[in-house]
Amino acid sequence: MSTKLPECWAIDPQASGLRVEVSPDKDILLPFDQFVFAEMTAEGQEHLLQMHFATHHVLVHGQNLRRIQNALQHKELSFVAKVSANYQEIVKPGQPIILKIEVIAEKPAAKQPQPRA
Repeated sequence: MSTKLPECWAIDPQASGLRVEVSPDKDILLPFDQFVFAEMTAEGQEHLLQMHFATHHVLVHGQNLRRIQNALQHKELSFVAKVSANYQEIVKPGQPIILKIEVIAEKPAAKQPQPRA
């Protein structure tokens, strides 16, 4: 039996996009050429990393997410996923842990009616 923790994030210097595992049955791949910006907020130990792409917003809730944000800044972040509840208690202090991920599709802007001639 493996004692290695499953990683909730991965770095690949050759990554051209970010794979977001929304659930074990669903993931989405977002290309870095559509990355717009990211924003990190913290309340105590809880962090929220918001990643904005042209078509989707990804909200990552967790702890110690600064390393994940740095990997995104260098466009090396290749994968994020929620840590299974079975492993949350054994993550080493100071290590990034993702507790929840939300993906929100950007709604297309409504077309403005064209004036009639």
